[in-house]
Amino acid sequence: MVLAPKEISKALDFMVSKSEEIAGTDNTQSFNELYGQEIIKFSATVIGLFLLMGFFLYCMRKTIIVMSRLIEYDLRKEIYQHYQTLDLAFYKRNKTGDLMARLSEDVSKVRMYLGPGLMYGIRVTLLVSFVIVAMFQVNAKLTLFTLLPLPFLSLSIYYVSSIIHKRSDLIQRQVSKLNSISQEVYSGIRIVKSYVKEKQFADYFDAESENYKEKSLDLAKVNALFFPLMIVLMNISTIITIFVGGTLYAQGEITVGNLLEFIIYIGYLNWPITSIGWIASIIQQAEASQNRINEILKIEPEITNPVTDNRELSGQIEFRNVSFTYPDTGIEALKDVSFKVESGHRLAIVGRTASGKSTIAELLLRFYDVTEGEILIDGKNIKDIDLSNLRKRVGYVPQNVFLFSDTIEDNVRFGRLDADSDMVQQYSRHAAIDGDIVELPEAYATFVGERGVTLSGGQKQRLSIARALIKDPDIILMDDSLSAIDANTEHKILSYLDDVLKSKTSIIITHRVSSLLEFDNILVLENGKIEEFGNHEALIDTGGYYSQIVKKQYE
Repeated sequence: MVLAPKEISKALDFMVSKSEEIAGTDNTQSFNELYGQEIIKFSATVIGLFLLMGFFLYCMRKTIIVMSRLIEYDLRKEIYQHYQTLDLAFYKRNKTGDLMARLSEDVSKVRMYLGPGLMYGIRVTLLVSFVIVAMFQVNAKLTLFTLLPLPFLSLSIYYVSSIIHKRSDLIQRQVSKLNSISQEVYSGIRIVKSYVKEKQFADYFDAESENYKEKSLDLAKVNALFFPLMIVLMNISTIITIFVGGTLYAQGEITVGNLLEFIIYIGYLNWPITSIGWIASIIQQAEASQNRINEILKIEPEITNPVTDNRELSGQIEFRNVSFTYPDTGIEALKDVSFKVESGHRLAIVGRTASGKSTIAELLLRFYDVTEGEILIDGKNIKDIDLSNLRKRVGYVPQNVFLFSDTIEDNVRFGRLDADSDMVQQYSRHAAIDGDIVELPEAYATFVGERGVTLSGGQKQRLSIARALIKDPDIILMDDSLSAIDANTEHKILSYLDDVLKSKTSIIITHRVSSLLEFDNILVLENGKIEEFGNHEALIDTGGYYSQIVKKQYE
């Protein structure tokens, strides 16, 4: 790029010298006739240099921008995969909107640095270096005067960059907060509407958006001040060049072509220097975003997989003096709990709200590790069992049902991806949902909407049961998953468990005691401790908590 001004300088000096020669003679031939070919050569050389510069610029853009897109893809995939390795406690500590912002907004900011930021940074560095060297080759004195504003420029860049970094970090955090608010409101839109809280949430979102706007304007003001400052300093350089260069030309130290060459070099420097502010802003925003990404990537999962073993489980479960305290809240959910479920037996767990019932399910799936004691499956500590195989062998129906925004068939098939349509329908019948599905306009091809919003609570529960049963698991674990189902439907589902899953270990957490007659044992929890344990008849005879809630239900 610096070669083109040199050729222009030579061409101008050539034309000036030849014009003076012609002016001092009686030759009446025109300048073009005498030196037209020389001018064409100069022009062709300059055009060729600019075309070559354009070709290399194209190659640089294609290489760096494509590279940045590939890194963006890898980084986003790495974060997504890392999210999936983290345990349940992590997701209870962090908001979904913030996690999504790191996966989208922050990764995009990093890509902007690795792509346009890096590309223009390299271009600015090389261009400024080459131009300064070329200027010194022409005239060192003029170069020093021309570069006089650069120290002030460097100090300005350093000062403004620190401000940009701080404000960029605040903006990214506010973006995460806005995403979290939006995600929560849209997920709970039925509650928002039922309580007529649309205006309240709208005002709250407006206030946070105003906060974001103010932070963004603060950053914009810094950038708005930075760019004019760069332009002023570069225009001062141009004025100095013309004044000092004109003096040197008058003294015969440089030619008019040299002066034009310097002015072109200053023009070359105008855009790179003024773009330093934009590049600095991109770098600072990327640094803030990368720090937020690193915060996540540095988090190690507390639940690890020690071995790889795909053997089947017989389903014998034993809790030995298990105590558990939730790490974030400090709530002691279980206290010295011990019980045993033989392979193929059916256990019911009942108790008041917050008595620790769901905690037992979460510990069996190793969403958490016990604080004290140990859990054994088939006589082996659960921590020494292949984690993936354990969860694969357990058919879990959670208390809070989650359905994907997909068809009914695909939601059931999620439990077993190689299942065909006949198998999906078969297990839907076992879950007593087939009759409801076939009445829908598109039957099993019906889309359930986000989180299954188009289905009733009971239908979602039964779909979730079908999804768990189609896995053909060794252990069935149902956490209060029959609460929205009528007694007749519940009886059909439990009859299937009685008839078909006799060899499977089944644990059902429930509040409906009338359905517990078919179970081998009943475990009653109270404040995280085992209050009672035994079969239906034995617990009725004791006259304890279980006997009381049975009597109340039948009154």
